[in-house]
Amino acid sequence: MGEEEITISNLQKLYQSRKIYDLEGTEKLFVAAIRDNLAFHNQHCKRYAQILIKQGIAYADIQSIEDLHRIPPLPTLYYKKQKIASLPCKKMVIKATSSGTSGSKSQIGYDAKGLYFGAHMVYRIAKYHKLLSSKPTNYIILGYQPNKENQAVTAKTALGATYLAPAKERVYALQYVNGNYELNIKGMMKALVKFSKQSNPVRILGFPAYALFLANELEKRKRRIILPKGSKVILGGGWKQFYSERVEKDVLYQKLFLTLGIEEENIREFYGAVEHPMLYCDCKNHHFHVPIYSRVIVRDVDTLLPVANGKVGILNFLTPLMESMPLTSVMTDDLGVLYDGAECGCGNLAPYFEVIGRAGLRDIHTCTQGAEELLGGRKK
Repeated sequence: MGEEEITISNLQKLYQSRKIYDLEGTEKLFVAAIRDNLAFHNQHCKRYAQILIKQGIAYADIQSIEDLHRIPPLPTLYYKKQKIASLPCKKMVIKATSSGTSGSKSQIGYDAKGLYFGAHMVYRIAKYHKLLSSKPTNYIILGYQPNKENQAVTAKTALGATYLAPAKERVYALQYVNGNYELNIKGMMKALVKFSKQSNPVRILGFPAYALFLANELEKRKRRIILPKGSKVILGGGWKQFYSERVEKDVLYQKLFLTLGIEEENIREFYGAVEHPMLYCDCKNHHFHVPIYSRVIVRDVDTLLPVANGKVGILNFLTPLMESMPLTSVMTDDLGVLYDGAECGCGNLAPYFEVIGRAGLRDIHTCTQGAEELLGGRKK
């Protein structure tokens, strides 16, 4: 008997590429992986197949990067209201929910193969941005202490980020005590003083709003706690319900320097969503460049048609990563702008996006109506 030929999928080829921002060089591979992903969901998810039929699009129609906008973008609001899956629940290795600041939450499941390639993606991006370290590190996590009752993706990703450098100790802003979460201001302050006297670097992880509140608390107490060399602040998750208290990045970074001695070059930010399991890490100029594993389309709020680079619209993300659920093309409720990579100046020529803010109520209603039209759910 001859040896069986081992077929390497387009997804595997894409995720094995070492040039993580070479969008031009991997363009055909990305389109092929997206087409494969659409074919899988079309075959295994009847509801999604109906969406494609209603939109008059077949997976075989996606032949170039210019065709990607034709894939129906499912708004994050849709995942909060409908159940849609291409694999049975038992094959979803990890389940997570969105933050649900608007009251409803997305229930998202991830399959083993997607998580495997997703781990490769996280490793390559973290390595590229010099976030991997073998030195034991102390962590202040500006979020929830994990427990089996809390499935929020923010809690899972914050814990996951502590594996980029081995955790010596973890201290949480919201501590789980007797079945409830309690604000742990005293514990954080005590930990910061303790960590400042050690040689181990410190990483402060969490929402930018929480980082601002921590800096303001130190200012109020007239405290400046200088953390050891190599310490970092890693932000993620946006401002959510604290958007009205948002400050410009340079203001926040200056406050973090004045209270913790952490310079701007050691402040990084992540962007992602439970419905779009991709990791975007900002460059030295604090821009989110698009890696080879995804593409970004900015859509007009009223027409949902793509707009030109430099124009504000709704952010729409595409990735072929998951087979568990049709997460191929997801439209967020974030307003943003896409720019040519050369405009950044950091040397990375991949396009980058900027998050302007959350869409307003009118915008959300418009996108919801667009989703209903995609699904054939509007009453005539």
